[in-house]
Amino acid sequence: MFFLSIASAFSCLVLACSGAVIDTRDTVITSDTFFYGQSPPVYPTPPMPGVGPWSAAYNKAKALVAQMTLEEQANITVGYASTSVCSGVTGSVPRLGWDGLCLSDAGNGLRSTELVNGWPSGIHVGASWNKDLAYSRALQMGGEFKTKGVHVALGPVVGPLGRVAVSGRNWEGISNDPYLCGQLAYETVRGIQEAGVITSVKHFIGNEQETNRSPSKNVSAVSANIDDKAIHELYLWPFQDAVHAGAGCVMCSYNRVNNSYSCQNSKMQNGLLKAELGFEGFIVTDWGAQHAGIAGAEAGLDLVMPSSATWGVSGGNLTIAVNNGSLAESRVTDMATRIIAAWYQMGQDEGFPDADLGMSEAYTTPKKVVNGRKAASKPVLLNGALEGHVLVKNVNNALPLKKPQLLSVFGYDAVAPPTMDVPFTGGSSSWIMGYEAYPNIPNGYTSFGIADQVARNGTIISGGGSGANAPAYISAPFDALQNQIYEDDTSLYWDFVSANPAVDSSSDACLVFINAFATEGLDRVGLHGELSSFEYDFSDSLVLNVAANCSNTIVIIHNAGLRLVDQWIDHPNVTALIFAHLPGQDSGRALVQLLYGVQSPSGKLPYTVAKNESDINVYMQSLPEGQYALFPQSDYSEGVYIDYRDFDAKNITPRYEFGFGLTYTTFEYSNLAISLLPNASTSFLPPTSAVLEGGVSSLWDVLVKVSATVTNTGTVAAAEVAQLYVGIPNGPVKQLRGFSKVDIPLGASVTVSFELTRRDLSEWDVVLQSWVLQQATYNIWVGASSRILPLAGTVVIG
Repeated sequence: MFFLSIASAFSCLVLACSGAVIDTRDTVITSDTFFYGQSPPVYPTPPMPGVGPWSAAYNKAKALVAQMTLEEQANITVGYASTSVCSGVTGSVPRLGWDGLCLSDAGNGLRSTELVNGWPSGIHVGASWNKDLAYSRALQMGGEFKTKGVHVALGPVVGPLGRVAVSGRNWEGISNDPYLCGQLAYETVRGIQEAGVITSVKHFIGNEQETNRSPSKNVSAVSANIDDKAIHELYLWPFQDAVHAGAGCVMCSYNRVNNSYSCQNSKMQNGLLKAELGFEGFIVTDWGAQHAGIAGAEAGLDLVMPSSATWGVSGGNLTIAVNNGSLAESRVTDMATRIIAAWYQMGQDEGFPDADLGMSEAYTTPKKVVNGRKAASKPVLLNGALEGHVLVKNVNNALPLKKPQLLSVFGYDAVAPPTMDVPFTGGSSSWIMGYEAYPNIPNGYTSFGIADQVARNGTIISGGGSGANAPAYISAPFDALQNQIYEDDTSLYWDFVSANPAVDSSSDACLVFINAFATEGLDRVGLHGELSSFEYDFSDSLVLNVAANCSNTIVIIHNAGLRLVDQWIDHPNVTALIFAHLPGQDSGRALVQLLYGVQSPSGKLPYTVAKNESDINVYMQSLPEGQYALFPQSDYSEGVYIDYRDFDAKNITPRYEFGFGLTYTTFEYSNLAISLLPNASTSFLPPTSAVLEGGVSSLWDVLVKVSATVTNTGTVAAAEVAQLYVGIPNGPVKQLRGFSKVDIPLGASVTVSFELTRRDLSEWDVVLQSWVLQQATYNIWVGASSRILPLAGTVVIG
């Protein structure tokens, strides 16, 4: 392994990067200070391994690339303008029958086109805690991408991980916990790619805030200064799961990591992703995230979107660099091979639909209308919407509703937006459910957010920006309620506008619908995509005003990320609360089934809800100041202690803990059994084994098996998410290392089983640069949340 002087990172913004190559293989690493705040360059780029499941695709790609000229190889590593509404397209090689790739947003469903579905967002998938459902959603959603001719789906999102509580893109991600995020990302990659579409897992890495995410004028992008242990145990963890699932593409992020831009960071791309994790696919920039020329290629970057000024039109400057000896031709060949191998790996060389039809720009030119929707998607859309709702308060069985005589509905979030705008305007437009047409309404919001982050023009089914999707329709809560009210012969009162509405005190129940919107980037008046705070005066006042006059006030929040509720949660008349997250287009239909007990809630929180902002370790984004005004720094000084890890370490009582969620029944846990497999290797270091997709293969060896019994002791059938936590010695108090969602009939018992791998039980040792087991006693807990763990045991390693 070779390292290049870190000082050169600031001089590599042009075509070539000069400077002596220093062999530091004998460097002694003594602590995380070797990495923190600086990113040691790692060269050369490991060539595509082309082994295991990728061997056939690799051999085909190698044969096709061998027929290409250098100019043709370079041509497919850059993006081009197109007549389609793909987010980006690559160059092509027509003489060899290779037409290039169409890459399109987003991880929550295809946007910028018609006749596709609006799927539950990443945070909603996380709240479902359902691996099978994550796979089914991905398979059906991936089928829509393929039908429309999209080769690369720009998702799933596993970064941001949710370090910054107010980050504008947390809703696109799955969970603040790397294990939960990684497990569901694994199923998402598997499902989309089994549909024949390449996943582009993003954003690699440290993209935890929107503020200063990109350079502007003389100010560099923020540097995420992360120590090596935190990178491995938190931020790299879900990417490792995605690579293990066979991800064909990874997207590098806008920000710097340890003061080197992500898309030219050789430690991250060459060292971690391609060498340590054995990544077989290609690395693509986020749109406009290239800030280097040949240095980026040498650092492991394979494809630039949506175009490249430094690599040049048709990648011509890459060709020049090879011819003048400043870039190895083998690197360009490897770039092209990785891109085309992913195309072969997903079977896109045979019968793949034409993106110029499915994604054509269209209301202005004649086109063939391509319907991406399939009947098989319907139950998956509905179940996906259902299972991401989390019931966290339900006093005296306020829910489910039982044919109320008078039902009152309040709040701007209860109804559909006043328009369904044209679902795309071409190019890279951010279409967000029609709200963009109403930027001038008093107290309204633009498509990129306002100060109080309240979307007052109607219910939200996703957040904003490139992660938003294009629903075929929106089932708003009020629309779905009216169907139920007809069946029950209920009288209905509503007020969607007033902050202090008139309330009929004879109402059997009052439903209050509020939301918390978030988005990437900046809005039109310079406000940041992050939530400005957790103080939502308009929404909180609405809840309190209704509760003052209604003894059975039930609150539903469509929240794009964390939302604090302590302004009103202890009010005696607030009897129930549902975090409804971002359910996709079947939002209202799913909610009404839950409100009326057709289905029992089964979601659990994929994050911790604090009582106060001051309880959150990393609440606000970092802003440049003083000596860092031109080179803003965000020091991840908390290490691995985010979310529940930090609450546990400081013994802070949350309002609602990670993993918490109620149903309409009760469960009892019993019969914990823990066994160390007799032939399991518990050596200090992982046994020597090949590096396959996801890293050293022995990391995935199962060492311990755990089982427990869960019994439904309540009154209705429901699903429970049994959770397993491990206390790794010298680490956080507990870490999620297993979960199982099971349907349990009334009075029945189900056995849940968990397998703990070497990776699950290891910590990252910075000095040894390896995952290591502790020769010690490990605590193991099983229960209903990170703080409700009735079963406890131990296992001795070593």
